[in-house]
Amino acid sequence: MEKLVIEGGARLKGKVDVSGFKNAALPIIATTILAGDKCTVENLPLIRDVFYYRDILEQLGAKATLDDKGTMRVDTTGIDNCIVENELAQKFRASYYTLGAGLGRFGKAEVMYPGGCNIGSRPIDQHIKGFEALGATVEIDHGIIKCEADRLIGNKIYLDVVSVGATINIMLAAVLAEGKTTIENAAKEPHIVDVANILNAMGANIRGAGTDVIKINGVNGLHGCTYSVIPDQIEAGTYMMAAAITGGDIIINNVIPTHLESVTAKLREMNVEVEEYGDSIRVTADDRLKGVNVKTLTYPGFPTDLQQPMSVLLSSAEGTSIVTESIFDGRFKYVDELKRMGANIKVDGRTAVIKGIERLSGARVSALDLRSGAAMVVAGLSADGITEIDNVYHIDRGYANLENKLLNLGAKITRVKE
Repeated sequence: MEKLVIEGGARLKGKVDVSGFKNAALPIIATTILAGDKCTVENLPLIRDVFYYRDILEQLGAKATLDDKGTMRVDTTGIDNCIVENELAQKFRASYYTLGAGLGRFGKAEVMYPGGCNIGSRPIDQHIKGFEALGATVEIDHGIIKCEADRLIGNKIYLDVVSVGATINIMLAAVLAEGKTTIENAAKEPHIVDVANILNAMGANIRGAGTDVIKINGVNGLHGCTYSVIPDQIEAGTYMMAAAITGGDIIINNVIPTHLESVTAKLREMNVEVEEYGDSIRVTADDRLKGVNVKTLTYPGFPTDLQQPMSVLLSSAEGTSIVTESIFDGRFKYVDELKRMGANIKVDGRTAVIKGIERLSGARVSALDLRSGAAMVVAGLSADGITEIDNVYHIDRGYANLENKLLNLGAKITRVKE
């Protein structure tokens, strides 16, 4: 077991490069199964979940190499089925993208009910609804999701709730289906567009990604390609908040500023200066932060994956703030950890009322999941004294080389083995 030890109070200053987007990288790796060919995927983040997906590809029979620059070279011609070993599938949630990819290429796929962060109810009913609308039969047998179809036929699919995972999985299954598939009430996140772009580069015919209606004309086959993953807007947002809470001045490189508009707007409302350039942003905080109200929404609204670090920021802001979590019902579990550091937060269901204090105090806390772990790091950077964060493996699932990037910005942070 490892932990991060942070001595708070250092003002972050300098430049930091953002890695490829985790939420795009994982389904993009799954698309290589559909290609049945040689693919090169660039700008992958060097995180645990990417390593897990490489292991899944190799277990299925692919040849996959990942270098230290985040380039994966994959040859999936050797894959002849898509039945994923239980141990690998349970390590992270995105393993379920093998269902759509396997169903599309082989007409059959099996994977253990996915693992991932415990942040409340995360059903896969919309995935199943989409697969069945395309002609597949789906059953869950002793925790294993089994999908099978003699042939997939395009259909009109309306998602009852906006679901990123279901939108992507249906796209994966539909690109090789007969005829036309329309996904209505589709998710619009940037990684939906990224997945559609790589599929189109492989020969798929997808239009409308990034809107709430996606149209897919099935093709007879796909081929390999070279593709680069978009920058990670959540990692970028985390560094923006780290700069703000430490009164810092940092330039964040390799970003797409339009993907961060909802975050930028809130930070500016809090007295944080944000300057946007072509592929970078500068974040400067000289004055005391002001409290604001935040509600998480599907894109282009404020991202649920940045709710926790934003709540940390508001814990040190002047006045009272209200944070409403509209996406996941269990995303305030980290609040008890933050209270150990002196935060004044009251949670009622999906709403948190935060009364800002002058400064948090260092304490021993746990990373309960990926994004709450990042929030604890942001808290530790500004806290008075020493903060120790255990369960660091959660953070490693989504942030590449986090402590070294923060060290280069002037943070006092070390990783130690317990």
